Formats: sequence, structure tokens, C-alpha cells
Amino acid sequence: MTGTGTARSLDPERGTLDKAAGENFPVAPFFLPRAWRTDLMAVYGFARLVDDIGDGDLAPGGADARLLGVRAEEAEDRLVLLDAFEADLRRVFDSTPRHPLLRRLQSTVRRCSLTPGPFLGLIAANRQDQLVSRYETYDDLLAYCELSANPVGRLVLALTGTSTPERIRRSDMICTALQIVEHLQDVAEDLTRGRVYLPAADMKRFHVQEADLATTSAGASVRALIAYEAQRARDLLNEGAPLVGSVHGRLKLLLAGFVAGGRAALHAIAAAEYDVLPGPPEPGKVRLLREVGVTLRGEG
Repeated sequence: MTGTGTARSLDPERGTLDKAAGENFPVAPFFLPRAWRTDLMAVYGFARLVDDIGDGDLAPGGADARLLGVRAEEAEDRLVLLDAFEADLRRVFDSTPRHPLLRRLQSTVRRCSLTPGPFLGLIAANRQDQLVSRYETYDDLLAYCELSANPVGRLVLALTGTSTPERIRRSDMICTALQIVEHLQDVAEDLTRGRVYLPAADMKRFHVQEADLATTSAGASVRALIAYEAQRARDLLNEGAPLVGSVHGRLKLLLAGFVAGGRAALHAIAAAEYDVLPGPPEPGKVRLLREVGVTLRGEG
């Protein structure tokens, strides 16, 4: 990714959208109608930028902070940036936002009659990341995923005009599963940021200390813990997967891609014998395509 930071400082909008290629699942694949691709990329740009603010991953130079009207001396304060970003989001719904990614989002919001709720949830999740770095129980983690992940699936359904209560319920399961999978892939990276998304109660159950997560290779206890959490994510994916069969056409293929991305990532974690500490186990394209087929057939 060398060079991305420089590009972002010159063009924050383009640099953020370029990150779509590195996600576990296709953000706006070529087979979708152009209007859907445009809308999905607009939502992705919002979600990616708010995550970059929350993680301290904005490009050097302060371009994003300036666009949001944040003073130079506060440009490193993530809570200040998130507050400014929320204020600019609210302009999407009643005036003209400052940031180009939010101006891009505005046309999608108007065309699809989107509401502020899911976007505010994503901001709240990143604000929580600044204040909460450990989760005591699995239920606590699920409550975080309700803010950090589930709004994305709800937005996809809203963009495509396919929202129903049952589809939202299934979508929430898939999105929570994908968030847990990402946490499992990024255990080592998250620890360097001072965060642990493995529930403390589960760590205690498997006799895992935080120091065990800071090594270059996982011991038996850590591997057993990762396998346990991976099974939880797999069960959620399987419960959510009937969402794919409830829709038709190209949307069905898109949603199958989301589920398949999670399943392929879980397969990669299992293939690494649940040792995620050297770095995120990456699924291969062949495995991803195989999982797409399995998901479309309603198997797995």
C-alpha cells in the first residue's frame, strides 16, 4: 500500500475508495447495475472513512480534517474528528456536506430515501472504539457488532429496495459473523492498537492471557479459543445464509459473495490451524469461488 497515503493527501475521496479492493468480500462487483455500484461505493466510502478516523489511519497531511473543518491542533484527536464527521453527515440530510465522500453519499441518500440511523450507528461504533478496548462477554461483543457491522447489511437491503424484517434479521447475523471473522484475522493488529475483541470471559475459559496474544505464533490455548470463536461465526453465517435464497438475480449473487467471503476466510483460519498471530490467514480465489457456488446452492 505504499503510495496510498500520498495519494490520499492529494485526493482523500479517491484514496478511500481505492481500499475497496482489499476487503474480504466484493464491495461493488462489475455484474451489478451501474446505479447499484454507484450507491454501494458511496456507502462504502462513508464506512471506510469513518473506520479510518476511528483507527487513526487517515493519510498524513490532515486533508480530511481540513475538509471537516477541524483545526490543525485538533487533527489528531479522533473523538473531535468523529464529532466533526457526524456533524457533516447530518448536513447530508438537510444542507450540503463539506467532505467530498459525503457529497457523493448525498445523492444516494436522496435517491434511495435512506435515513441517518445506520450511518450514525457506524460513527457510534468508532466512537466506542476510543472509549472501550475490551469486551467482557460475547453478548457485549454482539452489542458492539450491532453498531459496527449490522448497519452495513441494512443499508445494502435499503439500497436495493429489498428490506423486510426477516431479511434484516438474517442480514444482521451475516454482518455480525463477518465482523467476528475480521476480529479473528486481526487479533495481532488489534492488540497493537490497544484493543482486544476476544471476549474476556472466553479468554478466561480457555486460559488465555493477553500476553499470549502478543507472541509470534499461537499456543494450544489460543488456537482453541480462536477455533471456538470461529465456530460461533460459522454458525451465524449458516443461520443468516437463507437470506441469499430469499432474493433473486444479481442481488442474490452479491449476497452470496458476502457469505462466501466469510466462509472462505474461516476456511483459511482453519487451514492455518487457528494460528492467526503471524498475520491474517488469506483465503484463495479458488476457495472463494467454491464457497460462492455452495452458498448459491443453499448448501453448507
